Amino acid sequence: MRYMKIYYRIERIERSLGDILSRIIASLPHNPKILISTGFYVMNTRKGRKGKLLGYTLIGIGVAVLGLFILYGIHGLLSPNNENINYIGSSDGYQAFIPHDTINYDGHTDPKGDLILDNGSVIHNIIWHGKYSDTIIENHNYIVKLNNDFVGKIDPVNNQRYVPLHDFYVIKGQVPIKQITIDGQTYYVIDANKINEANIAGFYTYRGWVNNFVAAINTPGTYAAELPGNSPVFKWTNTTGTVAYQTMVYGQYGPFPGGAVLVQPNGTIIPYGVNTKIPAGIYLSNFYAPHQVYNPSS
Repeated sequence: MRYMKIYYRIERIERSLGDILSRIIASLPHNPKILISTGFYVMNTRKGRKGKLLGYTLIGIGVAVLGLFILYGIHGLLSPNNENINYIGSSDGYQAFIPHDTINYDGHTDPKGDLILDNGSVIHNIIWHGKYSDTIIENHNYIVKLNNDFVGKIDPVNNQRYVPLHDFYVIKGQVPIKQITIDGQTYYVIDANKINEANIAGFYTYRGWVNNFVAAINTPGTYAAELPGNSPVFKWTNTTGTVAYQTMVYGQYGPFPGGAVLVQPNGTIIPYGVNTKIPAGIYLSNFYAPHQVYNPSS
């Protein structure tokens, strides 16, 4: 009788462990779950050495796949409410969100545009949701208004026509996004609330140079500098000279101080301005408030 009680206790423990194991397997990502479940099934249904060997092999492969999933997709695995959050871009790189228009998402009007990664890849149909969403829309509309007022008019310093400028928002490190579908269209939502404010800053430059700007800040040796008020750059009769002075003009009409440049290792400069409504975090302060002054060698 005593041995029977011990037997039933052991059986209950095995059942409990089996139930816990089943729950753990059920919570796993799809591919490793199939492999591990199949492995246990084979071990239970195909007796003998071959059955166990095949079962252990499938379980081992499943565990290996799970390890890779955790290594490269742990943020999605541990995200709350089973949200499929993925972190893209390198942890030490700079990514940039470029707004184009707006979209209604989750009961809120959010900016929609593109995301340029530090490796140069561009992801379209990006929605910025959460922190700074309203500010980005306001900033973008302001830049569009200034473009409407000035583009095509003559720069009084170099006698060239003003060009369209565009705002963008740089993120230091990886960007949390999830894939959604709205009216049959696939979008990728940036969960801005998961981004540290110290890793965000707003900039603007010539519309055709935003990709160049992102590439430049991801290039070792690039640094930011200010143009002095009497800089000869303003007189250059090319787009560089025009944009340099145009950012100074836009800064007189909104929260867009200009007169900064990225100086690349090859000597090429990219004029730009900043956005004071999104204070730059510590990791972007060197680009937001340069400490050096740029003087061209010729």
